[in-house]
Amino acid sequence: MSTAAITRNLRAPDGGPSSGLTRERALGWGGIALGILAFLMTLPPFEVRSIGPSVVLAVLAAGLGVAAIVGGERRLGGGAIAAAIVGVLGAYGATRSGTSHLEVVVSWGALTAAMLRYATPLTFAALGGLVSERAGVVNIALEGMMLMGAFFAAWGADKTGTWVGGILIGVLAGMALALVHAIFAVSLRSDQIVVGTGLNFVALGVTGYMYVNSYGAQGTPDNLPSVPEVNLPTDSLGFIGQAISQLNLLVWGSLLAVVLVWLLVFRTRTGLRLRSVGENPRAAETVGIGVYRTRYAAVVASGGLAALGGAFLSIGFVHSFSQNMTAGRGFIALAALIAGRWRPGGVLAATLLFGFSSALAQRLPEFSPSLATLFQALPYVLTLIAVAGVVGRSTPPAADGVPYQREGN
Repeated sequence: MSTAAITRNLRAPDGGPSSGLTRERALGWGGIALGILAFLMTLPPFEVRSIGPSVVLAVLAAGLGVAAIVGGERRLGGGAIAAAIVGVLGAYGATRSGTSHLEVVVSWGALTAAMLRYATPLTFAALGGLVSERAGVVNIALEGMMLMGAFFAAWGADKTGTWVGGILIGVLAGMALALVHAIFAVSLRSDQIVVGTGLNFVALGVTGYMYVNSYGAQGTPDNLPSVPEVNLPTDSLGFIGQAISQLNLLVWGSLLAVVLVWLLVFRTRTGLRLRSVGENPRAAETVGIGVYRTRYAAVVASGGLAALGGAFLSIGFVHSFSQNMTAGRGFIALAALIAGRWRPGGVLAATLLFGFSSALAQRLPEFSPSLATLFQALPYVLTLIAVAGVVGRSTPPAADGVPYQREGN
């Protein structure tokens, strides 16, 4: 079997055939857009103070959703109805609140900047999961790799006196843990879920012990070298310009990583080999592709990417380290990977959604402390929804999670 034959046998890049934009799908998307608009029109800078126009838009959105469902598009039709309900409820809350509170909470420039910051560690980790799972290895240990990257980046920055040294040491630590995962998952053909779960506990123990042993009750130094901010003269370009005028270098790095991973996985011969190993390893080895070698490289690379997300947390965002500071972000990254259908663009959209919910939760105490507490659970709720398969019809690579054994071994 030739490489061209493997290319023909691979599924469409998005995990399945595209059905195109039918009339019913257009109705569903239109209803979702109207539901969102029903809420947005009551927020700055529009600040419509009457609930009436929002109710009209919500009714139209629900009508389009019902029409889509009648036409057979249940998923988008249901989404349109849900958007209508959420839109009118959000509009009701916004019109009942004071404009001063709204302007503090809904400052689009600050919200967008915060969204990008909260999404950055998730983006790095989810891209790491994408590389690993496209090669056929499930990487549940992303959480542990992020945690290793977070601690060792802080420790490395402290010991070397530079943030560059911290990132290098953090990435190497994440890759080392990923190598252990690869040995068990690829060579020893162990259950990948069990191995990944175990490594998460290993990372928690190692970083906790080293943190206490190195810093004790004092904590990491206040003058820890930090990844620098990138200042751009874009304040005059509206809220987008305000959002990107001062962002951390690793935020830009995460956006660049999305493009690079897309190019590598879907536009290069190396990426074709990687995907063929994740879809049909037997056929890949038949044409001379090293399945074990490719999977080892993919898993180790995923550890380095996840560690970059952890390094951003410690020396790019918080500027310190605390035990278990990743707080489940590795699992949210896995959910983003599923919701994004194992595609870099979809992954970015999902992580931005999670990042926006986290950013909004941080600003809601100005409006409602109780609502802010409830909203902080939203990223985790979205994680459950994505893992349950409600968001999108996600189809993983055919050999994802399946150990490979050469014939005759």
